[in-house]
Amino acid sequence: MQGKHIAITGPTAGIGAAASRELARRGARLTLFCRNPEKARALQRDIEQDTGTAPAVILLDMADLSSVRRAAQEFLDSGAALDVLLNNAGVIHTSRHETVDGFEATLAVNHLAPFLLTGLLLPRLLHSPGARIVNTSSGAHAFVRDMGFNDLQAKTAYRTFSVYGRSKLANLLFTHELARRLAGRDITVNALHPGAVSTSLGTQNGLLGRLLPALLRPFFRTPEKGAETSIYLCCSDAVAGTSGGYFYNCKPLQPRPWARDDNAAARLWEVSEDCVDFTYPV
Repeated sequence: MQGKHIAITGPTAGIGAAASRELARRGARLTLFCRNPEKARALQRDIEQDTGTAPAVILLDMADLSSVRRAAQEFLDSGAALDVLLNNAGVIHTSRHETVDGFEATLAVNHLAPFLLTGLLLPRLLHSPGARIVNTSSGAHAFVRDMGFNDLQAKTAYRTFSVYGRSKLANLLFTHELARRLAGRDITVNALHPGAVSTSLGTQNGLLGRLLPALLRPFFRTPEKGAETSIYLCCSDAVAGTSGGYFYNCKPLQPRPWARDDNAAARLWEVSEDCVDFTYPV
């Protein structure tokens, strides 16, 4: 990865932090898209001490589409090349929340924000030979059987695992459709399931959200183990020509049939463009 530039969302904890440190050790230059400036500076210092090179930091709140636009523009204004975009950030809520843009928060952070960020950065990625987009999805897409377009914002009924599952299904449908649109270009897009990982995901959900990860940690894989497939998709020559795939434990995995539905992928794409008020350049 010497000389490669990788941008990562959600890099300050869990899988994102583990991936960031390992990619930096492999020689990649990093841009860290972070919500928390204190955590960002701490990670920046750690990586600089470990590798001798400090990553760039751009503040980004995935729950605010105007922040996504500002962060993308800041990166573009820097003039830096972009070889890999790792969409890693994610959230789960035990009750319904809306973002400042009026969208259900789990779908907004897990799908709409990376959908917009990827589109805004895509022209820069297309200038880098062999560029890669890596989307962190989850086996949780099996919690549901469709996107529930009639209640996509979960206004009628909010069930934590169904809402989270749909956001992860959205990641796979997005990957599927983007790979189709990018076919024939020197760029790939793939998704992954990191496995059940002990991270800070969900700890914003009060006492229960903080206790559950601690209680379940002995049964979960470490963030370093969970980051292995992300790192593999960012780096490995074995997947240089693979696009539209879904991976687990660094091996291809067949997602559920509803994650490979062409019609659902096309419909979600249209809905997503309308929600974020952005038309993709491909």
